[in-house]
Amino acid sequence: MPTRRDYLTALSATVISTSLLPVLSLPATAQSAPAAPAKPEGGFKLDPRFEPQAVRIKEQFKTGQLLILPRSHYLYFVTGPRTAIRYGVGVGKAGLEFTGTATIDVKKEWPTWRPTDEMIARDPKSYGRFANNRDVMPGGPSNPLGARALYLFQNGRDTYFRIHGTNQPKSIGRSVSNGCIRMLNEHVVDLYKRVPIGTIVTVL
Repeated sequence: MPTRRDYLTALSATVISTSLLPVLSLPATAQSAPAAPAKPEGGFKLDPRFEPQAVRIKEQFKTGQLLILPRSHYLYFVTGPRTAIRYGVGVGKAGLEFTGTATIDVKKEWPTWRPTDEMIARDPKSYGRFANNRDVMPGGPSNPLGARALYLFQNGRDTYFRIHGTNQPKSIGRSVSNGCIRMLNEHVVDLYKRVPIGTIVTVL
């Protein structure tokens, strides 16, 4: 019986060794990607390549799963055989990225937020006010998790990694987060409606 390590190794080799972007970024002609581009947030205009768009992918990826390619800053929602919707994302800084396979076990609209203990220890200047209490930031436009959050679990345990909106739209297409996958609020709202609890997420 193949292990998860075997699966990830085979998946990574199949995708990466066959010229990543040409394989996973071919235009598709009949998929339901969001029709309108995201509205500018605070005067910010997103690079068009990070707008949601329908693309073709390799046939071995199962309908309904999410694939995230941090090196190219893309998230793919597989909509059918060889087809997907691709979104631009922001990802973790070097050394802080999540890799592997998880499931979405919790979904929240306008979620509350508190930095993890590791984040507080790593950056006390930014997060020190949370060190000696269990306070949380209420959901809303100023919350770092944005409009929606999808919570990633492994074997029933919270990984503390999320796919979520952001109040920093300029971070899309960059590797600047504490490990989570950031999306524009308009994009994560669209994805949130498409993926149910139990969705498999693979980060290469």
